[in-house]
Amino acid sequence: MSEVVEQLRQVLPPEALVTDPDRMESYRYDRAMFCPAGVPLAVVLARETAHVQAAVRVAAEAGVPIVPQGARSGLSGAANALDGCIVISLEKMDRILAIEPIDRYVVTQPGVYNAVLSRAVGEHGLFYPPDPSSWEFCSIGGNLSTNSGGLCCVKYGVTTDYVLGLEVVLADGRILRTGRKTVKGVAGYDLAKLIVGSEGTLGIITEATLALRPAAAKPKTMAALFGSGVEAGNAILEIIRSGVSLSLLEIMDRTTIQAVNKYKRMDLPDEAAAMLIAQSDAGGEAGAADVAAVAKLCRDHGALECIEAEDDAEGEMLLEGRRVALTALEELGTTMIDDVAVPRSRLAEFIGRLEDLSAELDITIGVLGHAGDGNMHPTVVFDQTDPAQAERAQIAFDRVMEIGLELGGTITGEHGVGVLKRTWLAEEIGPVALDVHRAIKTALDPKNLLNPGKVVAG
Repeated sequence: MSEVVEQLRQVLPPEALVTDPDRMESYRYDRAMFCPAGVPLAVVLARETAHVQAAVRVAAEAGVPIVPQGARSGLSGAANALDGCIVISLEKMDRILAIEPIDRYVVTQPGVYNAVLSRAVGEHGLFYPPDPSSWEFCSIGGNLSTNSGGLCCVKYGVTTDYVLGLEVVLADGRILRTGRKTVKGVAGYDLAKLIVGSEGTLGIITEATLALRPAAAKPKTMAALFGSGVEAGNAILEIIRSGVSLSLLEIMDRTTIQAVNKYKRMDLPDEAAAMLIAQSDAGGEAGAADVAAVAKLCRDHGALECIEAEDDAEGEMLLEGRRVALTALEELGTTMIDDVAVPRSRLAEFIGRLEDLSAELDITIGVLGHAGDGNMHPTVVFDQTDPAQAERAQIAFDRVMEIGLELGGTITGEHGVGVLKRTWLAEEIGPVALDVHRAIKTALDPKNLLNPGKVVAG
């Protein structure tokens, strides 16, 4: 192992190599709970693609596993280190390389934070729609690796819908450039879409070309309060059925609202059992009409009160409350954050079963998520020092995924599989699909060095 470190020293600048145990400690894990994390042999702080390529070649020659990392904001353990591995961190690759307003694309390194990129393209009158709630501290590379979604998916889709091309360092150190910069293009297999969502198991993304849209209008925002989560779920179904065009439709339950109020000292209404937040970025009278239509639908289906934001600042305040919700719940205790997506037609039933599960196990479950596309983030909150409560929390976490699958859903809508949901992936996709996953992995990484043990075991 000392020889491997010495080889890394020979091919990397001094500032790109970390071997001090104290400095390496923070590179051992992401934000997922209860996922094992090992001690790396070294951490490579890559500044450019050549650094990644050099480190991968050393690892490949020595047969040492590699764990790619971005901002370490993930929630599935996909970025957790393995004992004796080389961690390759992309956080220092944080430059936006080009913004092309005519062709509507941006070329970016993977370490750029989502919010930074969004603001940069906004200065050119352009819009990058994928916006995870953690956009201020999650990186584009991580978004690509887990195919993140966000608050605007109900109208604009997820990360993969905006990927035009990628630069990827493969397991043997070769550089794959795949995709295009044109609006259309169907030459060959869509390898870019294969890499997106693969969580660093097929290659390490070092550059991305992402499609942009013209800037959207300032959104109109409203919130609706309900006496139960099920009523809120039924209202969501009617909103979707109506065909009104929303750019955002989110839900937070009482537990979540109260946590946000305590964390941010906000004045969100926490007397109701659930709150829907809706936005339309149609602009002008059309946006106002969309929000008014949603408010009426909510009132017709049990809303206790509807609040239409009077100005942009009030709308931003409501959205900020939703963005910090997961962080706010973490202040209440240890959290296990689920990421189940169900068909929207089953959303009300899903919410009802979560309420029943919380009562059955006597455990707190904060219910929040992207109501417009059925991607929910039920968050189990518990006292980790209480063994009985910790056991019930683990049961609750698994039961949430079980319920999601029973309702025709999926175990992850945007956080990825990592190590946290590896067993459940096999349950969802079945043995044939699992064999195909392994065959693809073997074809691109025959020595199983890229993030081994993540997504698919063995």
